[in-house]
Amino acid sequence: MINRGLIEVFSEIAREKNVERSELSSIIEQLFLYIIEKQRGDSENCSVIVNIDKGEIEIYAERKIVDEVEDATHEISLEEVKKLEPDLDDLEIGDDYIEVIDPTVFGRRLVATAKQFFAQRIQDVEKKYIYEDYNQRIGEIIIGTVHQVQRDSIYINIEHAELRMPRREQITSERYRRGDTIRAIIKSVEVSPKGPDIIVSRSSNQFLYKLFEMEVPEIEDSIIDITTIIRQPGERAKIIVKSLDRRIDAVGACVGMRGSRIQAIVRELNNEKIDIINHSEQPEILISRALSPAKPINLYIDDERKYCAAIFGDNDLDTAIGKGGVNINLAARVTGYRIDVYGKSEYEKQQNEQNTMLADVPNFPDGVTEILAANKIKTITDALNTDEENLLTIEGITSDIIDLVYDSIQSFVERSDNDDSEEPIDGGEADNPTDSPQETTEQE
Repeated sequence: MINRGLIEVFSEIAREKNVERSELSSIIEQLFLYIIEKQRGDSENCSVIVNIDKGEIEIYAERKIVDEVEDATHEISLEEVKKLEPDLDDLEIGDDYIEVIDPTVFGRRLVATAKQFFAQRIQDVEKKYIYEDYNQRIGEIIIGTVHQVQRDSIYINIEHAELRMPRREQITSERYRRGDTIRAIIKSVEVSPKGPDIIVSRSSNQFLYKLFEMEVPEIEDSIIDITTIIRQPGERAKIIVKSLDRRIDAVGACVGMRGSRIQAIVRELNNEKIDIINHSEQPEILISRALSPAKPINLYIDDERKYCAAIFGDNDLDTAIGKGGVNINLAARVTGYRIDVYGKSEYEKQQNEQNTMLADVPNFPDGVTEILAANKIKTITDALNTDEENLLTIEGITSDIIDLVYDSIQSFVERSDNDDSEEPIDGGEADNPTDSPQETTEQE
């Protein structure tokens, strides 16, 4: 019987594709409506009932009984009804007639069309399942196999799904080849004309957080909280951790016995250095820890401006800055402070310069020293810390004179810098510490 045979064929395909029975019934219904529309031009007046368990397919078409047929798809004459159903003698013109359509009337066209339509609909259902599945798994770490490497993206296979890792989500120091096993975090799932576009990442802060969660049970159990994560993927990361149980050392738990836990994470990240920072409410302690592996001699902090000048031994300055400024930049971002780094000798020199009396600055405008001194502006620091608007309120001071004052100070400082060209390193603007759910790092 064609009904049961078709259903058995479709059921076998559905089992191979993991399509649910309810979806299979819907696909078969759509299939026959599609075939009817192709053959008759319209299927609005038709209905299909599929019983998977019994292997039955029933097709009905509702047509209006008329005296003269103008639309054979929706209308039927009373004479034709009597030929089809001699026993129905109570029907009249204007009544509705329900025609039963035998699926076998579609002949071979049914088989050819069914295969093509069914394959497409199965594919659509698979895409729908994949989207729904991965949309619920955003933030989860997956393990897949690289099957295609392109210039802008890497494509990863996991069972029936294809995942994409764009260049921006890759660790720049890593190279991927077809067949490599790769671990990444599901970052987003979008709908595209080709199906679900599943984006995975190895460079995101959340990926690092999840790795810690996997390796450190205390994080998964909410005994240790990772409050902040900042990364330069492939180079260095800094994380701030906080223990919610005084008996547990947050840094020690993240490092593990003989460094076992942190080493596993570092290996996964292709030897990315990770600084784990113990949380502190005191900015000087937190900033000092964030500058690890370098140890500052002194910190001068302005909490109101979220600014810090960090002083290091001249031999430690390179370590504090890090390759390409990575260490100081990450320290600024993870603490939320702008940090300028100075060598001890350079800072002392700069302080001496700024404490220089204006009267000792060469080429300082004549007569201006006395005017400024009368207003308690006697040193370079005093002049630089006074707003221009306030300077203009002083009798005898004009904008042209202010320009001369600044030019004289700048020339003096530049001449001093010719003896020692070392400049303070600006850690840059601090990120918003809550920029990502958890931004974090290991004490080396």
